[in-house]
Amino acid sequence: MALPLAPIAVVALRYGTVAVATYAVARRIERGRRDQRAEDAFDETPEGVTLRREGEQTNATGRYRRVIRLRTGGPGVEIDITSITRIRIRKVD
Repeated sequence: MALPLAPIAVVALRYGTVAVATYAVARRIERGRRDQRAEDAFDETPEGVTLRREGEQTNATGRYRRVIRLRTGGPGVEIDITSITRIRIRKVD
C-alpha cells in the first residue's frame, strides 16, 4: 500500500513555517540582563500583599511562595511568584 505523501507534506510545511517564524522572532529579541538590585528587592519582599500610597503614586507588592511535593518526603518544586508594581497617574498639560 502506497503512503500518501501529500497530507504529510502539508503538515510538515505548516510546522516548518511556524518553526522558521519562531526562530526569526527569537533572533530579533534582545537578550535581557539581570539587575542584582532588582533580584535583591524581590528576595526581600514579604509574603502576602502590601499596598502603600505616597502623594501621586501607589506602590503594591505581592509574594506567594509554596513547595509542592508529589508524595511525602519526595522531591518537590518550590514556586516563588513575586510582583512589585508602581502605578503613577499624573495630569499632563
